[in-house]
Amino acid sequence: MDRSMELKFQSFAPMISNTPLLEIQYKYRGNDRRIFAKAEYYNLSGSIKDRVAFHILKKAYESHAIQKGDCIAEATSGNTGIAFSAMGSYLGHKVVIYMPDWMSRERISLMESYGAKVRLVSKEEGGFLGSIQMTEELAKQGNVFLPRQFSNEDNVETHYLTTGEEIVRQLSALGLKADGTVAGVGTGGTVMGIGKRLREENPSCKVYPLEPSNSPTLSTGYRVGKHRIYGISDEFIPSIVKLNELDQVISVDDGDSIRMARMLSQQLGIGVGVSSGANFLGSVIAQERLGKDSVVATVFADDNKKYLSTDYSVPQPAKEGYLTNDIQLMNVAAYR
Repeated sequence: MDRSMELKFQSFAPMISNTPLLEIQYKYRGNDRRIFAKAEYYNLSGSIKDRVAFHILKKAYESHAIQKGDCIAEATSGNTGIAFSAMGSYLGHKVVIYMPDWMSRERISLMESYGAKVRLVSKEEGGFLGSIQMTEELAKQGNVFLPRQFSNEDNVETHYLTTGEEIVRQLSALGLKADGTVAGVGTGGTVMGIGKRLREENPSCKVYPLEPSNSPTLSTGYRVGKHRIYGISDEFIPSIVKLNELDQVISVDDGDSIRMARMLSQQLGIGVGVSSGANFLGSVIAQERLGKDSVVATVFADDNKKYLSTDYSVPQPAKEGYLTNDIQLMNVAAYR
């Protein structure tokens, strides 16, 4: 990497990572509980994927896999595309994003606001898998860099070196170690990387991948239904996900997850996305398995601003069996 690009990465770095760790105090069926969650919307473009984009691009420049003037092309459900759009514009790259056409309008507008070109892909054109194939076809033209987030092990390394390391450090400052961690699986980089780091600190730490019960891709190997938890459980199990290295899959309902995200916003002022609501519910399930006093860590991957045109803005009915029926949020504390 030449000196000018090295300086760009150095000047950009403070805007990414080192996010607060939130301690959410709540009651579940009348019992006092707490879970810990990384507030990832404090990153540059508002999501945990800024970590991934920064790490992948930095390593690509160091290995000369990307050159000045190359186009960056990625298939995404939203947050990764937004992150590469922001970072690519800063580094001087044209960015082309391929995304299924059923994602929220806010995602498209955000990427376009950073100067990216967005190509929407219909179900008939292949959806997620079609989006990935289109990036590969574009790369054949030359001068195209493909981050390949679904198969790039640098994705996992990102969360091992940063997200997981920060959780270990922040919990340690409180005299704690994680007994378990939960994360929804989109690419799988988050759960694989964080889990690896937390297990180094506590070998008995349980690592739970999370999926929507409405479309249990991890449990079946392929998409079997529709769901409203954007960013996880796409149409396939990514190659970087090693289910044999993880513990039992946790499933949550999408309506319950939307209700939980809205509760966090309306009762604690924490405006988080739907996957964050899902991760909170998954953490409640994990605590049921590990014990009510266990230390469970998760991530709030992004904020609620990308979901205002979706069912997130609509009150969801309290259905029988929803975990949110038995959850009472009490307080939140933040730790750097």
